[in-house]
Amino acid sequence: MEEYNLQNEMADKYTLRGRVYNSIREKILSGYYKENEELKETAVAAELGVSRTPVREALRQLELEGLVSIIPNKGAYVTGITKKDIHDIYIIRSYLEGLCAKWACENITDEEIEALEEVMYLSDFHARRGHYDMMVELDNKFHELIYKASGSKILEHVLSDFHQYVERVRKITLSMPYRAEKSSKEHAAIVEAIKKRDGELAEALATEHIMNTIKNLIEHGL
Repeated sequence: MEEYNLQNEMADKYTLRGRVYNSIREKILSGYYKENEELKETAVAAELGVSRTPVREALRQLELEGLVSIIPNKGAYVTGITKKDIHDIYIIRSYLEGLCAKWACENITDEEIEALEEVMYLSDFHARRGHYDMMVELDNKFHELIYKASGSKILEHVLSDFHQYVERVRKITLSMPYRAEKSSKEHAAIVEAIKKRDGELAEALATEHIMNTIKNLIEHGL
């Protein structure tokens, strides 16, 4: 039943309702819609070029996700991701990313290893040249590959969601030269452990990688 629900949810993103939901969700997570901002159905519908019905459905779904608060007789307001939410997400991710890297050691293919190595080469190249916009894109690709290599659709789905929740913060941290270069080196160490099929080491390094990000957030007051 869980697999069936997940497949339906993933397929739903291609429907009108799914596209509207994902569009509003992305705008909230990116900061386009600000915290406490009212999301008027008519305005959002006009902006997206759709009727009010899929917008209303999307807002209800986003309320269940905790990103929107619907107040009866008043309207829908952006709740967004708080500072505490961000730290909670990173703590949870530290455990799940470790598990993901461990499982990747058991399930990764030679083609996926080659893809990871290519990402590492490009990450090192762009980190040394200060191309931090590319670092964000490559960071996304690195984690996507690890999630897929875990062999667990459930874990991949959960971690992908968490990754999107903290998108704004990741862009800030990866724009810091010291953190960008260090993150690239930490990724490289994780890949080496996975190539050796050393699950315990890969798990420890992946967990440490996320914990280092938390330390960086705290140091910079994020």
